[in-house]
Amino acid sequence: MTPEQVREFAEHGTIAGQDPDAGTEPHVARNYAPLDVTIARGEGAWVTDVEGKRYLDLLAAYSAVNFGHRHPALVAALEEQLGRVALTSRAFRNDRLEPFAAALARLCGKDLVLPMNTGAEAVETGIKVARAWGYRVKGVRPDAARIVVGHGNFHGRTTTIVGFSDDESARDGFGPFTPGFDAVPYGDAEAIAAAITEDTVAVLIEPIQGESGVVIPPEGFLRRVREICDERNVLFIADEIQSGLGRVGETFACDREGVVPDLYLLGKALGGALGGFTTGPAEVIEMLRQRSRPYLFSNSLPPHVVAAAIKVFDMLESAGELRTRVQENTAYFRERMTAAGFDIKPGVHPIVPVMIYDAPKAQAMASALLEEGIYVTGFFYPVVPQGQARIRTQMSAAHTREHLDRAIDAFTRIGKQLGVIG
Repeated sequence: MTPEQVREFAEHGTIAGQDPDAGTEPHVARNYAPLDVTIARGEGAWVTDVEGKRYLDLLAAYSAVNFGHRHPALVAALEEQLGRVALTSRAFRNDRLEPFAAALARLCGKDLVLPMNTGAEAVETGIKVARAWGYRVKGVRPDAARIVVGHGNFHGRTTTIVGFSDDESARDGFGPFTPGFDAVPYGDAEAIAAAITEDTVAVLIEPIQGESGVVIPPEGFLRRVREICDERNVLFIADEIQSGLGRVGETFACDREGVVPDLYLLGKALGGALGGFTTGPAEVIEMLRQRSRPYLFSNSLPPHVVAAAIKVFDMLESAGELRTRVQENTAYFRERMTAAGFDIKPGVHPIVPVMIYDAPKAQAMASALLEEGIYVTGFFYPVVPQGQARIRTQMSAAHTREHLDRAIDAFTRIGKQLGVIG
C-alpha cells in the first residue's frame, strides 16, 4: 500500500478501484470478516499465503499458538498419536485421556477435569456446575440461581454467554436470553460484594480481560474477590482461556496475586485451539456425574488433541526458557513501541494493544502492515468501545529480537505516514 493509499484508506475506509468483497469465500457463511490473506502454511513465527508471500505473525492465532506454528515437539506428538487412533467416543476410554486429565489437574491443583471441544463449552459447563452446586449444596431456591459477571466481559459467543455480554452486536437479534446474571464494573470488588444475594452461586470473571483491550484489574482485586466468595459462600470461577498457561509469566494470571479460584476454565493454548476444560474440586465437578448429557456422549477431545496437550504440559514444566522468552519479548516490544511514540496499554500481558483510537486509521494501519508482511489485525467498534480502536498484537516464544525489530520498524514508518506518531 502506497502512502497515498494509506491516507485514502484512513480518510474514507476504502481505496478507489478495490473490490470490497475481493478474496471472499463464496460458500463460507459471512459471520466473520477475516483479513484478506489466505494462509497455506505456517512455521515458527511465520505464515505463508497461497501466493507465497510470507508474513511475520503477530497474532499467534489469537493466543492459541504461543510456541509458534508447527513446533516440532507438538507435531511429533500429533503424528505419533494419529498413527495409532484418531477418535473414540466417550462410550469408550482411550489411553491418553487419564494421563492428560491427571497432568492438567496437577497443574491446576484440582481433583477433576471435564474435557470438551471449545472454551465456550468450558464456560457453559462452569455455569452449569455452579448452578447445580448452588441448588444441591448451598440450598438456593429452584430456578433462582444467579452469577455475578463483569462489564466488558468476553467468555464466548453461545446464546447464554452473549446474553450477559455488553457487546450489543453479539446480542442483536438473538434474544430472549438466559436469565440469572448480574453485571458489575470490572475491577470493582466491592460492586461484586454488593451484587451478591442469597441466590448467588458464583462470581465468573477473567483475571485479565482480553477482548476489551487487555484490561488488567487493580492490584488486590483478585485477592478481594477470593475473600468475598469465601465470606459469602459462592464459587469463584476464573476464565483463564486467554490469560492462563504461562502467558503472563506465571502458570495462571491468578497466580500473580497468589489466588486459587474454585474452578479454572481453560482452552485455546492446550490443543492447538481445540479443546475446552473445566477443572475444580471433586465435590463440585461431581455435580455433573451422569447428568451432563450433551458432553457425556459427545466425541469431545480426540486423542491426538490430548497427545498435543500432554506435550504442552511437558514443555511448560521442563522448558522455563520458553516462558522467559515470552516475558522478555513482551517487555522489549512494549518498551520499544512506547519509545517510538505509540500509546501502549500498560501491563505485562503478551497480548499488546497498540492504541490508535481512530477506527479508519486503525483499519488503514492494519492494512498497510499486512502489505509490509506484518500479520496483525485492527480492532474497532463494536468489538471495542467507540474511540478506542487499536491494533492487536501477540508476542510468542517463537519471536526473536530480529522479528520484533522488523515489526517495530514497520509500525513506526506507517505510524508516521498516518500521523499516529510524530
